[in-house]
Amino acid sequence: MANVLEISQRAYSKIERNETKLDWDRIAIISKILEIEPVDLINFNDSMVFNNSPQSGKYHTFNNYISDKLVTMYDKRISSLEEEIKFLREMIIRK
Repeated sequence: MANVLEISQRAYSKIERNETKLDWDRIAIISKILEIEPVDLINFNDSMVFNNSPQSGKYHTFNNYISDKLVTMYDKRISSLEEEIKFLREMIIRK
């Protein structure tokens, strides 16, 4: 997430620990990345973190949702870079 926001890991960590406040522009960007409404991000509370379902025995976390989104973003980026490397290698071989 820090890379997407173009800030250091340390700066993002401070946001997560609530040591740094977010401005509306950054809230909008994070909301768009996570595909949630800005109001859901602002009104975040513990009940959103753990949605326990004793019947199913499954525990879903908001953090897992964020992690899944980041993994998807990184997978797309890796795929793009792999294609670029393949193209560049072919260009080198042709010379």
